[in-house]
Amino acid sequence: MTVNKRSKFSRMRGTHTHGWGAKKKHRGAGNRGGRGMAGSGKRADQKKPTILKLYGNEYFGKHGFNRPQKLVKKIKAINVDDLQNKLEFYLKNKLVAKEGDFYVVDLDKLGYQKLLGGGDVNVKLKISAQYFSQAVVKKIKDKGGIIEENVSD
Repeated sequence: MTVNKRSKFSRMRGTHTHGWGAKKKHRGAGNRGGRGMAGSGKRADQKKPTILKLYGNEYFGKHGFNRPQKLVKKIKAINVDDLQNKLEFYLKNKLVAKEGDFYVVDLDKLGYQKLLGGGDVNVKLKISAQYFSQAVVKKIKDKGGIIEENVSD
């Protein structure tokens, strides 16, 4: 028949130190100089040479400060060339409509705020967006396209 083993602390009752040696030993991290990098010598000299050797001078001290930044509004942009390459995909997924010769594009629906003029315009576009570069306005109008600006915050 097996016998259940008693827990260590109950077997240690009456032994004064419960098997940890001197009275001062089995305490928190204080008896080992702290946990982790404690005592690394920022304010005194405990382990400073070792730390400097391992991590260099940058380990100690404060470095710069974090300026509270004002909220910057990110504008997601796309080149007209990239837009043309994706037109068939957008048409298939009903994100872009076709009215006669014109492709009717709402850039907000596609997740963009600005249209840039990179590349050439090969199709007639009726396009609405918040922002347009000057180059793309000229290219679209030269091709016979229409530009509508969405004004929103």
